[in-house]
Amino acid sequence: MLRLEVRNAQTPIERKPEWIKTRAKMGPEYNALQKLVKSEGLHTVCQEAGCPNIYECWEDREATFLIGGDQCTRRCDFCQIDTGKPQALDRDEPRRVGESVVTMDLNYATITGVARDDLEDGGAWLYAETVRQIHAMTAERAEGYTKVELLIPDFNAEPDQLAEVFSSRPEVLGHNVETVPRIFKRIRPGFRYERSLEVITKAREAGLVTKSNLILGMGETREEVSEALRQLHEAGTELITITQYLRPTPRHHPVERWVKPAEFVELKDEAEQIGFSGVMSGPLVRSSYRAGRLYQMAIEKRGAYVASQAV
Repeated sequence: MLRLEVRNAQTPIERKPEWIKTRAKMGPEYNALQKLVKSEGLHTVCQEAGCPNIYECWEDREATFLIGGDQCTRRCDFCQIDTGKPQALDRDEPRRVGESVVTMDLNYATITGVARDDLEDGGAWLYAETVRQIHAMTAERAEGYTKVELLIPDFNAEPDQLAEVFSSRPEVLGHNVETVPRIFKRIRPGFRYERSLEVITKAREAGLVTKSNLILGMGETREEVSEALRQLHEAGTELITITQYLRPTPRHHPVERWVKPAEFVELKDEAEQIGFSGVMSGPLVRSSYRAGRLYQMAIEKRGAYVASQAV
C-alpha cells in the first residue's frame, strides 16, 4: 500500500447516518432492463458499482458505462478504481458499448472512463469514438437517437486531445472537479484545479453543454463549497451535481463530515441563485443521476436565452 493508504487505513470505516439509505422501487422499465442485461451479459457501472440510484435511472432508460479498462494511470483518494498500468487500448470497445446501448434501447447514456496517460493521445480517440458509435448506431431509433453524456479526465488540457473529444459532439461534456482548491492537490494529486476549470471553459466555448460535480465530506468548509460553485459557474459550467462522499475501503480518505439533507437543499438553492441551469444536490446523488433531466434543463434554459435575445 502507499504511505497515504496506510495512514487512511488507521481510521476505521465510518458508520453511515440514518439518512444515507435508499429504498428499492422496481418499476417495469427497470425489471425489463435487469433481465436484458443479465441475459445478454452486458456490463454497466450502474450494477457493477452497486449504485443506489439504479432503480430510478433504469426506469428512465438511462445507464452509465466505463471505458478504457479497469486500471487508471492516476490515483484520487476517494475513487475505487485501481491505479496501475492499463492494458493495451481496446479499439473495438466503442463498438461494443454502442451495441450495448442499442440492445438496452437507452434514451440517455453516460460514458465515463479512466485516465490513460500511457497513450499518446491520452485516450481522446477512445472517448470520442464511443460517442460517435452510439450516435451512429441509434440514429434510426424510433424514440430518437440516444443522447450521450461524456464524463472525461482533463487530458492535461492538451488542445488537440480536447478538440478530438469535443468534435464527437456529446450532448453533455462533463468534467468533475470533485473538491475545493485548498484540498484539491491532496485529494487529486494527478489533477490541477485551474486546469480542470480550463477544460470546462474550453468545452463551453466549443458550444457543448457543460457539467461538473462536487463531493462533500472530504475536509472542505461550507464557505469553500460556495466559492467553488461560483468559480465553476464563472468557468462556464451549466449543470452541477453535489453529493456526499462515501468511503469505498479503509485505504481511501476518511469521511470528515456527514452533510445533512437540509444543507444539500440549501446548496441547491444557492447554486440556482448563482445561475446554474440545472442542479441535483443530495446525499446519494451521483454525477450521472437523472442526467437526462439535467440535460433538458440546460437545453430549456439555452432556448429561453435565445428567445429573449430575439425579442
